[in-house]
Amino acid sequence: MWTGVLVAAMVVVAIGGQGAIRLLINHNNRGLMGWFPGGFTGALLADLALVAIGVTLAAVADARRPKTPTE
Repeated sequence: MWTGVLVAAMVVVAIGGQGAIRLLINHNNRGLMGWFPGGFTGALLADLALVAIGVTLAAVADARRPKTPTE
């Protein structure tokens, strides 16, 4: 179960990181955060929040995931 959570967290980090980089390069392209209020700043903070949530979730999943293979 925790491996699936870890994979989902990595996907969230990738989506948030890609959105933040895209927004920093092209300020008018807000991507998935186009609906989010606050313009450039709001979209950037939302993308960075996704990254922070993904990293935290990955850390928790990695800590709880069994280190030895189960039979």
